[in-house]
Amino acid sequence: MRLTPPTRYVFFSSVVLAVAALVLYVLGLFQVIDGAAHFAFWVAFVAWLAMTAGVAAKGV
Repeated sequence: MRLTPPTRYVFFSSVVLAVAALVLYVLGLFQVIDGAAHFAFWVAFVAWLAMTAGVAAKGV
């Protein structure tokens, strides 16, 4: 399998999602929003999927 660098759009969108996951985790840690820490996991997972798809698929 040949890996390619992700496009800037995919890279920046996954970084934005990762930062959003971190913010949600901190808000859930301090119990500002109930269940935010659980939701942060899924946001981080989507960020990882986006980056993985950007690296594995050519032209994504």
